[in-house]
Amino acid sequence: MCGIFGYVDHGNDGAEKILNGLKTLEYRGYDSWGVAIEKSSKILVEKHVGKIGEAQLKDTAWPTQLGLGHTRWATHGGVTVQNAHPHLSSDGKFAVVHNGIIENFQELKDQLVAQGVVFTSETDTEVFVRLLTENTRSYPPAVAFQKAFSAVQGLNAFVVLSLADNKLYAVRRGSPLVIGKGKDGYYLASDAAALARYASQVFFIEDQQVVELSDNMCRINDLQTGQQVIPNWQLHHFTEEELTKGSYAHFLLKEIHQQPTVLQAILTSLDKQLTNYAQKLPSDAFFVGCGSAFHACLSASYFFPLIAKQLVRALPASEFTTTRELLTSDQFVTFVSQSGETIDVIEHLSFLKDKNVPFGAIVNRLGSTLERTSADKLLLPAGVEQAVLATKSYTAMVAVLFLLAHAKVGTLERGKKLLMETISAIQKVLVPSYEKEYLLPLATKLQSTTQIFVIGRGNSYPVALEAALKLKEVTYIHTEGFAGGELKHGVIALITPDTPCIVFAPDDEEFSAVLSNAQELKSRGAYIIGIGPHSKPVFDSFLPVETHGLLSAVSLAVPIQLLAYHLAVLRGNDPDKPRNLAKSVTVK
Repeated sequence: MCGIFGYVDHGNDGAEKILNGLKTLEYRGYDSWGVAIEKSSKILVEKHVGKIGEAQLKDTAWPTQLGLGHTRWATHGGVTVQNAHPHLSSDGKFAVVHNGIIENFQELKDQLVAQGVVFTSETDTEVFVRLLTENTRSYPPAVAFQKAFSAVQGLNAFVVLSLADNKLYAVRRGSPLVIGKGKDGYYLASDAAALARYASQVFFIEDQQVVELSDNMCRINDLQTGQQVIPNWQLHHFTEEELTKGSYAHFLLKEIHQQPTVLQAILTSLDKQLTNYAQKLPSDAFFVGCGSAFHACLSASYFFPLIAKQLVRALPASEFTTTRELLTSDQFVTFVSQSGETIDVIEHLSFLKDKNVPFGAIVNRLGSTLERTSADKLLLPAGVEQAVLATKSYTAMVAVLFLLAHAKVGTLERGKKLLMETISAIQKVLVPSYEKEYLLPLATKLQSTTQIFVIGRGNSYPVALEAALKLKEVTYIHTEGFAGGELKHGVIALITPDTPCIVFAPDDEEFSAVLSNAQELKSRGAYIIGIGPHSKPVFDSFLPVETHGLLSAVSLAVPIQLLAYHLAVLRGNDPDKPRNLAKSVTVK
């Protein structure tokens, strides 16, 4: 969950490039940041606590051809300058940045302390730095680096600036790294999006591949066999324009407004992919994801029985370990992911491969570990999502899963017609007049509330969970989503006078039942916020939105995304970078 950016080339603007690259990667971690560069045969390090957004280095004119940087999401050790990366070796010959967790760090640290090695931070990363330093007493940098990596356990990525030979060394196991090739040298990053400005070609490093970079050389070796790997360079598919806010105040607002365009792309460009993928699905299928992706999987558990008359199971990736033990080659697992790098997903891939259990991916990132590992895949056309909250990627997942259920039984055109009508419904929400008339007054009313409850029934239950997640992520208001029918089984005990309760009321077979649930809440003093196509007396506030069949799971989500955004702004929160969260969860 940390951002890594490295640079080696013929120019002298390395510090500025590293800083710009880190700013692009800030969504991966923004507790602290730091830069290390080579200058006059020394390594200079500058580190700071806090967000990098508008920051500048103390001396942006630092001339360098070699450097690396890091944005941190804290795991081991508090948010301090001392714990920030890069970490410098005691002899000043190496600087190290790291993403992941060294699972055996305490054991290694105890051994090193017993040998008299002094530690100056609380991080697990420093164990690698000290191992590397000890190894260089007997081995050249390349060998010392490999030996240090072989000693650590867990899913990690390391990049080292070596002053001894003016090179960058990199290696990964589970945690993503990509090399960029530009006209003037080479780059390293934890996300290809950070390379858009500088590299025309990219190579995604595989597990156990050791990279050695100088200004005119890129060498890759397999750690286990020692054989050289010839990189298969790919054209970089990101544009710099995708990484800017444009005319929007925040990335989150931009990405919410991009949803009609994304859904239109699904409508017009995925027929063949959907049909081919549907043919792979057996009668016993699993959909697995994390966070918003898991909520999309839950929607699939409604779509497939109602559309394709097929039961499917939805599971959170972090709780999939027990289930995977029982799977066979007759079953099929679909992993759903925005980044394609989420560690709770990635950790299952090699296990399923070894058991010959077929799996596929619905993923938004070409070149991600999940996309490269999956033989069968559906690529989402959502584009870069810079805000931490999933918005356009979530609705894209739900729409694709809905169409996939239709493709399974040959009714894809019927599903596409409903998607077209849903796009029209969303466009009516994404206009200034809607925000002014409905969303801003409601956000103002809820600005000081301490808790919100959200309910839905049937196909709207996963949307209630997703709405609660969106609100709690960015507003920091305690928000919980429930199935409407579960209110009387304990939840209603939490209702006090004026408690805001959002009620999803699409025009479906559950409409009357959810209105009864709303009345039960109101009779206990709750303030009822209805969302759907029909205003009813039980609603104290109402957000109108058209709903079209099961795709109400898409149209109902959009007003809540906007409400969460406006609430965050009113409460003084950063909508793009909520506290304690990062976009790509690459540590367990």
